[in-house]
Amino acid sequence: MAQWLRQKIFGFVLWASNKFASRPEKDRVFEGLSKMVRGIENGKESKGITISFDAVKDRFIIFSDQHKGAKNGADDFMLCEPNYLSALDHYYQNNYQFITLGDSEELWENTLSKVLKKQQPSFERYKKFIAQNHFFKTIGNHDLDWKNDLITIAQIKTIFGVDLPIYDGILLQTSINGQNLKILCTHGHQGDRASDGSWFSKFFVSKIWAPLQAILKINPNTPAYDSQLKTLHNRIMYDWSNEQKNLLLVTGHTHQPVFESLTYIERLYRQLLMAQASGDEGLVKETVAEIEKRKFEYNHVSNDYLTMRPTYFNSGCCCYNDGDITGIEIEDGCLRLIKWAKKDGVPKREVLEEEKLEILLKAIS
Repeated sequence: MAQWLRQKIFGFVLWASNKFASRPEKDRVFEGLSKMVRGIENGKESKGITISFDAVKDRFIIFSDQHKGAKNGADDFMLCEPNYLSALDHYYQNNYQFITLGDSEELWENTLSKVLKKQQPSFERYKKFIAQNHFFKTIGNHDLDWKNDLITIAQIKTIFGVDLPIYDGILLQTSINGQNLKILCTHGHQGDRASDGSWFSKFFVSKIWAPLQAILKINPNTPAYDSQLKTLHNRIMYDWSNEQKNLLLVTGHTHQPVFESLTYIERLYRQLLMAQASGDEGLVKETVAEIEKRKFEYNHVSNDYLTMRPTYFNSGCCCYNDGDITGIEIEDGCLRLIKWAKKDGVPKREVLEEEKLEILLKAIS
Protein backbone atom coordinates (compact mmCIF):
# COMPACT_ATOMS: atom_id res chain seq x y z
CA MET A 1 0.00 0.00 0.00
CA ALA A 2 2.80 2.40 0.92
CA GLN A 3 4.61 1.73 -2.37
CA TRP A 4 1.38 2.29 -4.35
CA LEU A 5 0.78 5.59 -2.53
CA ARG A 6 4.34 6.76 -3.14
CA GLN A 7 4.01 6.06 -6.88
CA LYS A 8 0.69 7.89 -7.14
CA ILE A 9 1.92 10.96 -5.27
CA PHE A 10 5.20 10.97 -7.17
CA GLY A 11 3.24 10.88 -10.42
CA PHE A 12 1.09 13.80 -9.26
CA VAL A 13 4.12 15.85 -8.27
CA LEU A 14 5.76 15.30 -11.66
CA TRP A 15 2.51 16.19 -13.43
CA ALA A 16 2.09 19.38 -11.41
CA SER A 17 5.71 20.34 -11.92
CA ASN A 18 5.45 19.90 -15.69
CA LYS A 19 2.11 21.72 -15.90
CA PHE A 20 2.88 24.78 -13.81
CA ALA A 21 6.64 25.23 -14.01
CA SER A 22 8.07 27.34 -16.81
CA ARG A 23 10.33 25.79 -19.39
CA PRO A 24 13.66 27.21 -20.53
CA GLU A 25 13.37 29.78 -23.29
CA LYS A 26 16.13 29.77 -25.88
CA ASP A 27 16.35 33.54 -26.26
CA ARG A 28 16.56 34.06 -22.50
CA VAL A 29 19.18 31.31 -22.09
CA PHE A 30 21.30 32.75 -24.90
CA GLU A 31 20.99 36.28 -23.50
CA GLY A 32 21.82 35.20 -19.95
CA LEU A 33 24.93 33.20 -20.88
CA SER A 34 26.24 35.77 -23.36
CA LYS A 35 25.74 38.62 -20.91
CA MET A 36 27.58 36.65 -18.25
CA VAL A 37 30.59 35.99 -20.48
CA ARG A 38 30.78 39.63 -21.54
CA GLY A 39 30.64 40.72 -17.92
CA ILE A 40 33.39 38.32 -16.87
CA GLU A 41 35.65 39.29 -19.77
CA ASN A 42 35.07 42.99 -18.99
CA GLY A 43 36.18 42.48 -15.40
CA LYS A 44 32.74 42.76 -13.79
CA GLU A 45 33.41 40.69 -10.68
CA SER A 46 29.72 40.42 -9.77
CA LYS A 47 29.34 38.28 -12.91
CA GLY A 48 32.44 36.18 -12.33
CA ILE A 49 36.18 35.86 -12.74
CA THR A 50 38.69 34.58 -15.25
CA ILE A 51 41.17 31.98 -14.01
CA SER A 52 44.19 31.34 -16.20
CA PHE A 53 45.52 27.82 -15.81
CA ASP A 54 48.18 25.47 -17.12
CA ALA A 55 46.37 22.66 -18.92
CA VAL A 56 49.06 20.14 -17.99
CA LYS A 57 49.96 21.12 -14.43
CA ASP A 58 46.79 22.51 -12.86
CA ARG A 59 43.94 20.41 -11.52
CA PHE A 60 40.25 21.18 -11.02
CA ILE A 61 37.30 19.22 -9.69
CA ILE A 62 33.82 20.49 -10.55
CA PHE A 63 30.81 19.31 -8.55
CA SER A 64 27.24 20.59 -8.66
CA ASP A 65 23.82 20.09 -7.12
CA GLN A 66 24.59 18.62 -3.73
CA HIS A 67 21.27 19.96 -2.38
CA LYS A 68 22.50 19.49 1.19
CA GLY A 69 19.60 19.64 3.61
CA ALA A 70 18.74 19.08 7.28
CA LYS A 71 19.21 15.28 7.21
CA ASN A 72 15.51 14.57 7.29
CA GLY A 73 13.38 12.60 4.85
CA ALA A 74 13.59 15.45 2.32
CA ASP A 75 17.40 15.55 2.27
CA ASP A 76 18.51 14.00 -1.04
CA PHE A 77 22.18 14.42 -0.08
CA MET A 78 22.26 12.07 2.93
CA LEU A 79 23.04 8.88 1.04
CA CYS A 80 25.73 10.62 -1.00
CA GLU A 81 27.59 12.22 1.90
CA PRO A 82 30.18 9.41 2.40
CA ASN A 83 31.17 9.46 -1.29
CA TYR A 84 31.21 13.26 -1.35
CA LEU A 85 33.40 13.64 1.74
CA SER A 86 35.84 10.99 0.52
CA ALA A 87 36.02 12.73 -2.85
CA LEU A 88 36.76 16.11 -1.24
CA ASP A 89 39.50 14.54 0.90
CA HIS A 90 41.05 13.00 -2.22
CA TYR A 91 41.00 16.22 -4.21
CA TYR A 92 42.34 18.33 -1.34
CA GLN A 93 45.21 15.93 -0.74
CA ASN A 94 46.05 15.93 -4.44
CA ASN A 95 46.09 19.73 -4.81
CA TYR A 96 42.94 20.18 -6.90
CA GLN A 97 41.10 23.46 -7.10
CA PHE A 98 37.44 23.00 -6.22
CA ILE A 99 34.61 24.60 -8.20
CA THR A 100 31.08 24.05 -6.91
CA LEU A 101 28.52 25.08 -9.49
CA GLY A 102 25.53 25.89 -7.33
CA ASP A 103 22.60 24.29 -5.52
CA SER A 104 25.15 23.27 -2.90
CA GLU A 105 22.51 23.70 -0.21
CA GLU A 106 18.77 23.18 -0.45
CA LEU A 107 17.73 26.66 0.69
CA TRP A 108 14.27 26.49 -0.84
CA GLU A 109 13.40 23.97 1.87
CA ASN A 110 15.73 25.04 4.69
CA THR A 111 17.48 28.02 6.19
CA LEU A 112 21.26 27.98 6.03
CA SER A 113 21.32 27.68 9.85
CA LYS A 114 19.41 24.38 9.70
CA VAL A 115 21.76 23.04 7.04
CA LEU A 116 24.86 24.11 8.96
CA LYS A 117 23.80 22.15 12.04
CA LYS A 118 23.76 18.90 10.07
CA GLN A 119 26.41 19.45 7.39
CA GLN A 120 29.50 20.46 9.35
CA PRO A 121 31.77 17.80 7.77
CA SER A 122 31.47 19.25 4.27
CA PHE A 123 31.82 22.85 5.48
CA GLU A 124 34.98 21.92 7.37
CA ARG A 125 36.41 20.55 4.14
CA TYR A 126 35.43 23.71 2.28
CA LYS A 127 37.53 25.67 4.78
CA LYS A 128 40.62 23.69 3.79
CA PHE A 129 40.19 24.60 0.12
CA ILE A 130 39.48 28.23 1.04
CA ALA A 131 42.68 28.42 3.08
CA GLN A 132 44.62 27.53 -0.07
CA ASN A 133 42.58 29.89 -2.29
CA HIS A 134 41.35 26.80 -4.10
CA PHE A 135 37.59 27.23 -3.53
CA PHE A 136 35.26 28.82 -6.08
CA LYS A 137 31.48 28.93 -5.97
CA THR A 138 28.93 29.88 -8.57
CA ILE A 139 25.34 30.46 -7.58
CA GLY A 140 22.44 28.12 -8.31
CA ASN A 141 18.71 28.68 -8.20
CA HIS A 142 18.33 26.76 -4.91
CA ASP A 143 21.13 28.60 -3.09
CA LEU A 144 20.66 32.16 -4.39
CA ASP A 145 20.73 33.31 -0.75
CA TRP A 146 24.53 32.92 -0.77
CA LYS A 147 24.61 36.02 -2.96
CA ASN A 148 21.29 37.80 -2.36
CA ASP A 149 20.33 37.38 1.31
CA LEU A 150 22.13 39.66 3.79
CA ILE A 151 21.67 37.29 6.75
CA THR A 152 23.06 34.34 4.78
CA ILE A 153 25.99 36.43 3.53
CA ALA A 154 26.83 37.42 7.13
CA GLN A 155 26.62 33.77 8.22
CA ILE A 156 28.99 32.72 5.45
CA LYS A 157 31.56 35.29 6.54
CA THR A 158 31.30 34.02 10.13
CA ILE A 159 31.67 30.40 9.02
CA PHE A 160 34.69 30.87 6.79
CA GLY A 161 36.25 33.97 8.33
CA VAL A 162 36.55 35.74 4.98
CA ASP A 163 34.39 37.68 2.55
CA LEU A 164 33.84 34.79 0.17
CA PRO A 165 33.04 36.01 -3.36
CA ILE A 166 30.11 34.25 -5.02
CA TYR A 167 29.93 34.29 -8.81
CA ASP A 168 27.45 33.74 -11.61
CA GLY A 169 30.14 32.05 -13.66
CA ILE A 170 33.84 31.19 -13.76
CA LEU A 171 35.82 31.37 -16.99
CA LEU A 172 38.81 29.04 -17.07
CA GLN A 173 41.34 30.05 -19.71
CA THR A 174 44.39 28.26 -21.06
CA SER A 175 46.55 27.99 -24.16
CA ILE A 176 47.22 24.77 -26.02
CA ASN A 177 49.78 24.79 -28.83
CA GLY A 178 49.46 28.56 -29.06
CA GLN A 179 45.66 28.46 -29.33
CA ASN A 180 43.34 29.80 -26.63
CA LEU A 181 40.71 27.61 -25.00
CA LYS A 182 38.01 28.84 -22.62
CA ILE A 183 35.88 26.73 -20.28
CA LEU A 184 32.81 28.48 -18.89
CA CYS A 185 31.60 26.97 -15.62
CA THR A 186 28.13 27.99 -14.38
CA HIS A 187 25.13 26.39 -12.72
CA GLY A 188 22.97 26.43 -15.85
CA HIS A 189 19.61 27.73 -14.60
CA GLN A 190 19.83 30.85 -16.73
CA GLY A 191 16.79 31.43 -18.91
CA ASP A 192 14.41 29.07 -17.11
CA ARG A 193 11.69 31.15 -15.43
CA ALA A 194 10.84 28.23 -13.14
CA SER A 195 14.38 28.19 -11.80
CA ASP A 196 15.40 31.81 -12.28
CA GLY A 197 13.41 33.46 -9.52
CA SER A 198 9.92 31.97 -9.96
CA TRP A 199 7.85 32.43 -6.78
CA PHE A 200 5.69 29.45 -7.67
CA SER A 201 8.60 27.07 -8.06
CA LYS A 202 10.03 28.02 -4.69
CA PHE A 203 6.58 27.74 -3.07
CA PHE A 204 5.96 24.36 -4.70
CA VAL A 205 9.31 22.92 -3.57
CA SER A 206 9.24 24.27 -0.01
CA LYS A 207 5.55 23.93 0.86
CA ILE A 208 4.33 20.93 -1.16
CA TRP A 209 7.19 18.81 -2.50
CA ALA A 210 9.47 18.86 0.57
CA PRO A 211 6.80 17.71 3.10
CA LEU A 212 5.65 14.91 0.78
CA GLN A 213 9.23 13.87 0.14
CA ALA A 214 9.99 13.77 3.87
CA ILE A 215 6.91 11.69 4.68
CA LEU A 216 7.21 9.23 1.79
CA LYS A 217 11.03 9.25 1.45
CA ILE A 218 10.96 9.90 -2.30
CA ASN A 219 14.16 10.82 -4.13
CA PRO A 220 13.50 11.54 -7.83
CA ASN A 221 17.18 11.53 -8.78
CA THR A 222 18.04 8.42 -10.78
CA PRO A 223 21.27 6.41 -10.30
CA ALA A 224 24.44 8.10 -11.48
CA TYR A 225 25.11 7.81 -15.19
CA ASP A 226 22.12 5.56 -15.86
CA SER A 227 19.02 7.54 -16.76
CA GLN A 228 20.10 9.99 -19.43
CA LEU A 229 17.25 11.95 -20.93
CA LYS A 230 18.22 14.70 -23.36
CA THR A 231 16.27 17.55 -21.77
CA LEU A 232 15.23 20.72 -23.52
CA HIS A 233 17.51 22.70 -21.23
CA ASN A 234 20.52 20.55 -22.12
CA ARG A 235 19.74 21.01 -25.80
CA ILE A 236 19.54 24.80 -25.52
CA MET A 237 22.79 24.87 -23.54
CA TYR A 238 24.42 22.87 -26.32
CA ASP A 239 23.03 25.20 -28.99
CA TRP A 240 24.54 28.22 -27.23
CA SER A 241 27.92 26.57 -26.69
CA ASN A 242 27.99 25.45 -30.32
CA GLU A 243 27.89 29.10 -31.45
CA GLN A 244 30.88 30.17 -29.33
CA LYS A 245 34.51 30.30 -30.46
CA ASN A 246 36.99 27.97 -28.76
CA LEU A 247 34.77 27.61 -25.71
CA LEU A 248 33.52 24.61 -23.72
CA LEU A 249 30.48 24.97 -21.47
CA VAL A 250 30.24 23.05 -18.17
CA THR A 251 26.99 23.23 -16.19
CA GLY A 252 24.95 21.33 -13.62
CA HIS A 253 21.27 22.01 -12.83
CA THR A 254 19.67 19.17 -14.84
CA HIS A 255 21.25 16.41 -12.70
CA GLN A 256 22.04 14.61 -15.98
CA PRO A 257 25.70 13.95 -16.84
CA VAL A 258 26.60 14.96 -20.38
CA PHE A 259 30.00 14.44 -21.98
CA GLU A 260 31.02 15.89 -25.35
CA SER A 261 27.41 17.08 -25.81
CA LEU A 262 26.05 13.52 -25.63
CA THR A 263 24.08 11.73 -22.96
CA TYR A 264 24.97 8.15 -22.03
CA ILE A 265 22.39 6.55 -24.30
CA GLU A 266 23.49 8.64 -27.28
CA ARG A 267 27.08 7.59 -26.71
CA LEU A 268 25.93 3.96 -26.68
CA TYR A 269 24.25 4.34 -30.06
CA ARG A 270 27.38 5.97 -31.46
CA GLN A 271 29.49 3.16 -30.01
CA LEU A 272 27.20 0.59 -31.63
CA LEU A 273 27.61 2.15 -35.07
CA MET A 274 31.40 2.25 -34.68
CA ALA A 275 31.50 -1.37 -33.50
CA GLN A 276 29.36 -2.48 -36.44
CA ALA A 277 31.58 -0.57 -38.88
CA SER A 278 34.73 -2.19 -37.51
CA GLY A 279 33.21 -5.67 -37.35
CA ASP A 280 33.75 -6.00 -33.60
CA GLU A 281 31.01 -8.54 -32.89
CA GLY A 282 31.88 -8.77 -29.20
CA LEU A 283 31.45 -5.03 -28.68
CA VAL A 284 28.28 -5.04 -30.82
CA LYS A 285 26.73 -7.70 -28.60
CA GLU A 286 27.82 -5.92 -25.42
CA THR A 287 26.49 -2.54 -26.59
CA VAL A 288 23.15 -3.92 -27.78
CA ALA A 289 22.69 -5.60 -24.39
CA GLU A 290 23.43 -2.30 -22.59
CA ILE A 291 20.98 -0.40 -24.82
CA GLU A 292 18.26 -2.96 -24.11
CA LYS A 293 19.02 -2.72 -20.41
CA ARG A 294 18.57 1.05 -20.45
CA LYS A 295 15.48 1.26 -22.70
CA PHE A 296 13.06 1.78 -19.85
CA GLU A 297 15.13 4.73 -18.60
CA TYR A 298 14.95 7.05 -21.60
CA ASN A 299 12.48 8.33 -24.15
CA HIS A 300 14.55 10.54 -26.43
CA VAL A 301 17.67 10.40 -28.56
CA SER A 302 18.65 13.46 -30.59
CA ASN A 303 18.31 12.96 -34.32
CA ASP A 304 21.65 14.65 -34.93
CA TYR A 305 23.67 13.02 -32.15
CA LEU A 306 26.31 11.83 -34.65
CA THR A 307 27.10 15.37 -35.78
CA MET A 308 27.04 17.25 -32.48
CA ARG A 309 30.26 19.07 -31.64
CA PRO A 310 31.85 18.36 -28.23
CA THR A 311 31.15 21.80 -26.75
CA TYR A 312 28.79 20.99 -23.86
CA PHE A 313 29.39 19.07 -20.63
CA ASN A 314 27.25 18.54 -17.54
CA SER A 315 28.69 17.43 -14.21
CA GLY A 316 25.53 15.61 -13.13
CA CYS A 317 24.86 15.89 -9.38
CA CYS A 318 25.79 14.78 -5.87
CA CYS A 319 22.34 13.66 -4.71
CA TYR A 320 21.53 10.46 -6.63
CA ASN A 321 19.23 8.01 -4.89
CA ASP A 322 21.85 5.24 -4.92
CA GLY A 323 24.45 7.34 -3.07
CA ASP A 324 26.71 7.85 -6.10
CA ILE A 325 28.00 11.26 -7.17
CA THR A 326 29.34 12.50 -10.50
CA GLY A 327 31.60 15.39 -11.42
CA ILE A 328 34.00 16.82 -13.97
CA GLU A 329 37.79 16.71 -13.55
CA ILE A 330 40.42 18.71 -15.42
CA GLU A 331 43.86 17.14 -15.01
CA ASP A 332 46.92 16.18 -17.07
CA GLY A 333 45.57 18.02 -20.09
CA CYS A 334 42.33 15.98 -20.01
CA LEU A 335 38.69 16.58 -19.21
CA ARG A 336 36.97 13.68 -17.46
CA LEU A 337 33.51 12.68 -16.31
CA ILE A 338 34.00 10.79 -13.05
CA LYS A 339 31.83 8.92 -10.57
CA TRP A 340 32.38 8.18 -6.90
CA ALA A 341 30.57 5.07 -5.70
CA LYS A 342 31.00 2.57 -2.91
CA LYS A 343 32.79 -0.66 -3.78
CA ASP A 344 32.80 -3.23 -0.98
CA GLY A 345 31.61 -0.47 1.32
CA VAL A 346 34.47 1.91 0.46
CA PRO A 347 34.06 5.07 -1.71
CA LYS A 348 36.00 4.65 -4.95
CA ARG A 349 36.63 6.94 -7.92
CA GLU A 350 35.77 5.72 -11.44
CA VAL A 351 36.50 7.44 -14.75
CA LEU A 352 33.40 7.23 -16.96
CA GLU A 353 34.59 9.31 -19.92
CA GLU A 354 37.82 11.08 -20.81
CA GLU A 355 39.19 13.23 -23.63
CA LYS A 356 42.28 15.38 -24.10
CA LEU A 357 41.70 19.12 -24.11
CA GLU A 358 43.92 19.33 -27.19
CA ILE A 359 41.59 17.01 -29.10
CA LEU A 360 38.50 18.87 -27.91
CA LEU A 361 40.01 22.18 -29.01
CA LYS A 362 40.78 20.79 -32.46
CA ALA A 363 37.23 19.45 -32.77
CA ILE A 364 35.58 22.79 -31.97
CA SER A 365 38.03 25.16 -33.73
